Amino acid sequence: MTVSNSRKIELLAPAGTTAIGMAAVNCGADAVYIGAGRFGAREKAGNSVADIARMCDYAHKFWARVYVTLNTILTDAELPLALRLIKDLHAAGIDGLIIQDVGLLELDLPDIPLIASTQMHNHIPEQVAFLECVGFQRAILARELSLDQIAEIRRRTTIELECFVHGALCVGYSGQCYLSYAVGGRSANRGACAQPCRRQYSLSDGRGKVLAADAYLLCLKDLNLSDHLEDLLDAGVSSFKIEGRLKDQAYVVNTVGHFRRRLDAILEGRSLDKTSSGTVRMDFAPDPARTFNRGVTDYFISGRQRGVASLRTPKSMGARMGTVARTGKDFVIMGKGIFADFRAGDGICFFDGKGCLTGTPINRVDGDRIFPDKMEHIAVGLTIYRNHDHGFIKQLENTRTARKISIRLTFSETPDGFLLLAEDADANQARQDLSMEKIPAEKPEMAVKTIEKQLSRLGDADFICADLRIETEKVYFIPARELNELRRGVIERLAAERLQNRPKPSGKIERNASPFPETHLTYRANVLNQKAVDFYRRHGVTAIEPALEAGRETGPARQDFSGKAVMISKYCILYELGMCRKSSKNKDISDPLILTDAAGGTFIVKTNCDSCEMEIYQ
Repeated sequence: MTVSNSRKIELLAPAGTTAIGMAAVNCGADAVYIGAGRFGAREKAGNSVADIARMCDYAHKFWARVYVTLNTILTDAELPLALRLIKDLHAAGIDGLIIQDVGLLELDLPDIPLIASTQMHNHIPEQVAFLECVGFQRAILARELSLDQIAEIRRRTTIELECFVHGALCVGYSGQCYLSYAVGGRSANRGACAQPCRRQYSLSDGRGKVLAADAYLLCLKDLNLSDHLEDLLDAGVSSFKIEGRLKDQAYVVNTVGHFRRRLDAILEGRSLDKTSSGTVRMDFAPDPARTFNRGVTDYFISGRQRGVASLRTPKSMGARMGTVARTGKDFVIMGKGIFADFRAGDGICFFDGKGCLTGTPINRVDGDRIFPDKMEHIAVGLTIYRNHDHGFIKQLENTRTARKISIRLTFSETPDGFLLLAEDADANQARQDLSMEKIPAEKPEMAVKTIEKQLSRLGDADFICADLRIETEKVYFIPARELNELRRGVIERLAAERLQNRPKPSGKIERNASPFPETHLTYRANVLNQKAVDFYRRHGVTAIEPALEAGRETGPARQDFSGKAVMISKYCILYELGMCRKSSKNKDISDPLILTDAAGGTFIVKTNCDSCEMEIYQ
């Protein structure tokens, strides 16, 4: 499939707070997504409307966009509150709303672009085409899709496609996982997932044979599709999304910087543009391995493969540094590894003799000798990881990376004085006049240098002077203060012109009777309010089972989960362990497969080999 050169490409960053969002914009994000005070799928990452308005003001200077996550399912009582919040967010200037609950489409929403959350499990062309028909401008694709599946969705729709390219992976289909709710009453679809997938489990078969013991069988590595960006462009993706609204600023800055560099090189080679303005000048070399990671995988983007799970630990191990070559009473000498630049304050980790991840800080480094705070479990041959890169984190925290918009200044004369014209890289223009007597300079060379120095000195402004032209018949003497006022005036006018001309997205719900791809919906459709029922009935659905959360008043301990899968996943534990039942050597693995957690909780695992899916039942 050929990519249209008119398409603009977006790098989308997480913003747990406005400060992190601003830092992401500074490092080159074309857009950020941020949570409001309520109704977001990460309830611990909420921000006030006032803070989101500040985020919008900052981002819009660079024509970057701000999307708000309001992607939980809502009760009938919450819908009026959500509507009021949406109207406030619209007034604050947001550029799009990420939602899961279709009941919102039955409300009188402001004209705001709607983005279908990945919680809607956007995985087949028919569903994505339906979303387009009812007014969604973008669909966030399911993380499990392959390149071929994404390309097929693109062939059958024209809606914008957003794809995760980095960060934590949910082991269950997003929006289809109820494990946290079943175990402890914390619903992922209500923004409160307790992440039971990051716990240790054991797996045994129907004969009681232990297939795996005390391993993190549901814990996936982190996604990194850095090497597939061009493939994703070819498949039709236009927004590349980094996961991490619960991550810190150092992680976001590092990851955004990494993908900005990768994408810029690709876009330049293809004559494609990014969706925002400005050029980033970084004062650090981004490297995702040096901030939070559990190891990386490209998941299913190129098809099914093993090695996607982090079976030994759910924690960040950081970069692999190499193996221990020699130990002393209180020091370690490393063999040849990936890095050798340890510093005092670094944190190292390793797996002890029992396979448990443990670690210690480094107190000092003397030549090739590293002095950890504790020497316990450290032995020759041990693999060492650095899970806290002290110097790099400090560099990221103190970075002066800046984003600037290139402008061209033209200084000329008028009958009454002088004119300064500014034009930015997006063809916005502004002018500022200076009325004064024209006095020929006694020292022309010095006068020219003064004009150049004062007009191009933009300091902390969002602009950088890429070109300055002096087009006067003579060289005149102009006091520095007058030149400074001229420069300040034209910059203020240009900034205002940019905001006026900023591409402003708009969206409108299409109330029609387009048929939904299914006529019968189970609890997996997550219908929690009457408005959602009304929406689906208008689109031809005749049978609707309520969401599991509809019975939350009785509490999860009393709620009946029998016969209902609490997790559905494309990931398969047996396949990951090399025990795929499609292989003749594994035919003797008998049902039922029992998954047991450390607290004694048990679950039944069912493998559907026809569709290559795994289901977990309580």
